[in-house]
Amino acid sequence: MRRLQLHFSYLQFTPDLIWGTRAINDLQRLTVSLRGGFEQQAKCQLFRFTGQLDTYSDKQFVEFLGAHRQDSKPLLIDLTHIDFIDSSGLGALVQMAKHCQDEKQRFLVVGNARVKQTVKLVRLEEFLHLQPDLDTALGSISA
Repeated sequence: MRRLQLHFSYLQFTPDLIWGTRAINDLQRLTVSLRGGFEQQAKCQLFRFTGQLDTYSDKQFVEFLGAHRQDSKPLLIDLTHIDFIDSSGLGALVQMAKHCQDEKQRFLVVGNARVKQTVKLVRLEEFLHLQPDLDTALGSISA
């Protein structure tokens, strides 16, 4: 039991979240269970999230995206560090995809195995432009 407690205290004091090969220090706490970050890249607007995208965080998710969208560059939503997504989270993604579609703005989603399975279960992979990984998504934007 003691080893387990030390392990969790180490996780609590770790200042950086490693995202691929880069450390991200500035994820904002949107809710108790969801954090989000935004990075303006040359060819897209990259949003990264960690935690749970569910009924308790869907409104903050949409508000965060709306507050940080800057122009007509493609929106790339990275959900590879999402632990859980439910129907409310899917609804928030669909809402943003529709909004981008209305404004003729590209919208892409990258997810981990759990997110991909949930999106495919409701057959939204084409509508959300689900990508297999971040590099493929960034490459498709460049093409």
